[in-house]
Amino acid sequence: MSNIRFESVNAASSRHALPEEKVVTKRATTIFGKNVFTSNKMKDFLPKNTFKELTKAIEIGEPISREIAEFISQAMKTWALQNGVSHYTHWFQPLTGSTAEKHDAFFEPDENGDAIEKFTADALVQQEPDASSFPNGGIRNTFEARGYTAWDPSSPAFIYESAAGKTLCIPTVFVSYTGESLDYKAPLLKAVNAIDKAATDVAQYFDKAVTKINTSLGIEQEYFLVDLSLYNARPDLQLTGRTLFGHMSAKGQQLEDHYFGAIPERVLAFMVDLENEALKLGIPLKTRHNEVAPSQFECAPMFEEINLAIDHNQLLMNVMEQVAIRHNFKVLLHEKPYSGVNGSGKHNNWSLITNTGINLLSPGKTPKTNLMFLTFFVNTIKAVYEYADLLRASIASHSNDHRLGANEAPPAIISIFLGSQLDELLDEIESARVAKKVKSEANLWHGIPKIPELKLDNTDRNRTSPFAFTGNKFEFRAVGSSANSALPMTVLNAIVAAQLIEFKVEVDKQIKKGTKKDLAILNVLRKYIKDSKAIRFEGNGYSDEWAQEAEQRGLSNIKSTPKSLDIYIKDETIALFERLGIYSKRESEARHEILLENFYKKLQIEARVIGEVVNSHIAPACFTYQNELIQNVKGLKDLGLPKEAYSSQLNLVERISKHANTILEQSEEMRQARKKANTIEDMREKAIAYDEVVKPFFDEIRYHVNKLEKIVDDSKWPLPKLRELLFIH
Repeated sequence: MSNIRFESVNAASSRHALPEEKVVTKRATTIFGKNVFTSNKMKDFLPKNTFKELTKAIEIGEPISREIAEFISQAMKTWALQNGVSHYTHWFQPLTGSTAEKHDAFFEPDENGDAIEKFTADALVQQEPDASSFPNGGIRNTFEARGYTAWDPSSPAFIYESAAGKTLCIPTVFVSYTGESLDYKAPLLKAVNAIDKAATDVAQYFDKAVTKINTSLGIEQEYFLVDLSLYNARPDLQLTGRTLFGHMSAKGQQLEDHYFGAIPERVLAFMVDLENEALKLGIPLKTRHNEVAPSQFECAPMFEEINLAIDHNQLLMNVMEQVAIRHNFKVLLHEKPYSGVNGSGKHNNWSLITNTGINLLSPGKTPKTNLMFLTFFVNTIKAVYEYADLLRASIASHSNDHRLGANEAPPAIISIFLGSQLDELLDEIESARVAKKVKSEANLWHGIPKIPELKLDNTDRNRTSPFAFTGNKFEFRAVGSSANSALPMTVLNAIVAAQLIEFKVEVDKQIKKGTKKDLAILNVLRKYIKDSKAIRFEGNGYSDEWAQEAEQRGLSNIKSTPKSLDIYIKDETIALFERLGIYSKRESEARHEILLENFYKKLQIEARVIGEVVNSHIAPACFTYQNELIQNVKGLKDLGLPKEAYSSQLNLVERISKHANTILEQSEEMRQARKKANTIEDMREKAIAYDEVVKPFFDEIRYHVNKLEKIVDDSKWPLPKLRELLFIH
């Protein structure tokens, strides 16, 4: 292992950026969307009437007829073949958290035995992958394999290039034979539809021209890069995505000199290559920079319609992996790959845009437009307040647990940061006195503070807030870097839709009783501002004082993933999703089961890796060095030297034995605890057993490994063998 370690360091230190001729920054305008079957390309390949019907169907969400689908399949095939594509696949997002695909060739033999290139509407619209092999939470039995992928025409097909060739990828949903969704996309589309309808109904209080609301999303992606040879020298990094053991570098992020610093040449070459590939796939990457931790970076795209933004983010993570290999890097998307330095998140910037081009979360310049802004602004705050635990569950995972609240990321307590200007404004509106009856709009606004024109950066940013208003959007900062954003965005869209529906019911009741519309809206908003005040917090979310204050406010602080996930099977959550048509009761229960299973299995893998590393590397390294010390002591004794001559060596033998034996004992106890947890049938109890019984052994074992490291650091004796063999720097 020591040889591997030193060879890896030598390989990493000798690497250089790829030659310029292999990585050249290309003008975005010349390559953007090159490998995407965009609307303009469809227009070139489709009959005029067919293109018009397809566009209309996508805009209003209507099903596409088989006749239209046949035209599209032929157009798609022609375009793909012209670009050197040999295979096609339905590209979907199962509940594994990654993407999936099954490639089929365009080639088919005809009745004469000759080869023809075939791609029909049936192949475009629907395929049948094996549903039993994907997580399903009990929806499907192992022997019931049938499941279907169905084309999502709102997300364009694209060509994925690799060294092995080109594949036409068709974004799809994935459902079981009995109709339940088995992926992240189908529920997201249902949630998008729910908020479209609810928000449109409310927006028409202010503008009858609004007939559709689009949800906009921009996803900032943080990640780490590590040299491929160093990655391959670490079994823990390979198998779990993070270092389970490690020796802190003398220089970490304490000087804060990496953030926004000059991008290293090798990394910049990777970034340029990544941007070129992403742009060809229609992913509008715009920003790149160093992040806070050493070897941590970030990229961010332009805002897009939410379904497309999430498809692009999933695709981006795939492309990052592929491009990194070309540059002898490994991309780490784990939320906390290294202890002692910041982890990675995926900031989701969310807003609502009308079909008339108005951002509903952007303050206006007149009382009417400001009241519209206030309506959607306050309803979002109220939704987060009412469903904070559900929003917390949407970002819960084993890996994100390492990051949330670790003095670097938003805490597990869900709160909202608005900035002092808007926070004070809501307080003023709440306390202002309004006449019960008004004759004109001017009277309505008498005594109510007018909203000043807000700049995008009207307030300081609060990096400790999990959910912050940042000018004309809300930024959900607690989403983990490896997560599929579809789940938290499904939840966010669902809870805001539910809140807007409730808001309209309350306003309509007041209007029916004779209250003027604007006054009715303001009355309900003032009530919501008061009711949801506890969720608003402008201070330091990392502080112990905030945890105590949050408890007094009645806010939850659920730090454990298994307990956080309980919200999915509460009656009110199931009723919410059923009411909006997003999940059935069976689907909610299945997702709860799947997330729990994923949680305990990742802990199970980590426990096994810790056991293997302890028994195969760390303990043998200790005993090897002890034997060398013992031989040294024996030689000095044979020379007749007094005990003082070898007392240091004996002390080292004793100290190393103490920690090495403890590590082995703890490893065996952890193995027995894991075996016992595996016998538990109830998935929730099994996950809790892993979280509360198995996981504490990790810290105990690491503590004693760190003590061994301290022995190496503190000893006056040169201990190169132990330092090499532990390979944990």
